[in-house]
Amino acid sequence: MLELLLCATFTILPDYLYRRYRQGKRIGREITLYSVWFELRFGIVACLMLTVSLITMIFYFHPSTSSATMFYRTVPIMTEVNGRVAEVHVDVSADVKQGDVIFRLDSAKQEASLLRAKRKVAEVDAAMLSAQADVMKAEGQLQEAKGSLQQAQDELDTKTELQKRNPGIVPQRDIEKLGVAVAGRQGSLDAATASKQSASTRLNDLLPAEKASAEAALAEAQVDLDKTFIRAGVDGRVEQFGLKPGDIVTPNMRTAGVLIPEGAGRRALMAGFGQIEAQVLKVGMVAEATCISKPWTIIPMVVTSVQDYIAAGQFRGGEQLIEAQQVARPGTILVFMEPIYKGGLEGVTPGSSCVANAYTSNHDRIEDKQTGTLKRFALHAVDATGIVHAMLLRIQALVLPVQTLVLSGH
Repeated sequence: MLELLLCATFTILPDYLYRRYRQGKRIGREITLYSVWFELRFGIVACLMLTVSLITMIFYFHPSTSSATMFYRTVPIMTEVNGRVAEVHVDVSADVKQGDVIFRLDSAKQEASLLRAKRKVAEVDAAMLSAQADVMKAEGQLQEAKGSLQQAQDELDTKTELQKRNPGIVPQRDIEKLGVAVAGRQGSLDAATASKQSASTRLNDLLPAEKASAEAALAEAQVDLDKTFIRAGVDGRVEQFGLKPGDIVTPNMRTAGVLIPEGAGRRALMAGFGQIEAQVLKVGMVAEATCISKPWTIIPMVVTSVQDYIAAGQFRGGEQLIEAQQVARPGTILVFMEPIYKGGLEGVTPGSSCVANAYTSNHDRIEDKQTGTLKRFALHAVDATGIVHAMLLRIQALVLPVQTLVLSGH
């Protein structure tokens, strides 16, 4: 309507003034309801053509959309193991900090495994004490074997020397018995040495390895027990948390709820513009938005990112070929907009529906000396028509609460 009134000011009104003051035709006399088309046909046709052109130019160079929302990310509250809920530490809606326990699963099995692992570590520690005693015992046996061997060897050497000096003084049978005794005690010494080496190996290598394995099993049991305590991964707020003690939760089929991270959805506004405006939307464009949750407020914004892909064209590889006709609705160009001023989105509830405008600015091209006069005039006209869309957005901001509360029938 604004475009029509504006165009009528430059077309129908001059045509009427010409008919009235140049040709002397008056409304109600020569210009009636039946003759208005014949009398003002040039102004009416020019008005319609100019209105269509103006509307097309405004909506192309200054795109608008009602598909603008403050999307926010949610974190599913999931468990790593299947289990039955034993305790719930938060209410249906509550703020949580990172590391806070949200709920706990029944942990009888995990506690038993942890206790068994602790007992295994204690058992290995006791075995190490026993192995130390075995090493000391083997050391004593080794010293005893060395002494016995040395005594037998000394006696053999003495009698052998006497036999050499005075043959026949020592019976040959005694010397042979002493040789056998030396060989036996050498064997005892070797056995004691092997026993000590075995005890030392068990103390220094085998039991430490068993203890490391037991400690690893203890750590694994502790991790399994910790998994029964479901904690918040980030600061945020738990909403619509209806979990109760006795419920069964599984990591694959049933999640416990959702956690909304702190500050989620309060940084940027995501808006979907028509595909035909893909060549117009650029990073750095000035934009404005008004949201239902914060009525009668225009939020100055700037385009910070334009998504290069349209979501409607995505697909996953599978056993079926893509059929283009299955895309029922054309996708939109997703644009990220952030407020120009700090705190611009304060008071806007994340997830709120908004209406957004983006405005084309040709200031740099107009200031360029290489731009021709006619082109400068056209660019000035394009920039100037943005005020129409700005007026429309403000009218929408004024009417939106009335339309929502009164005219919607709720």
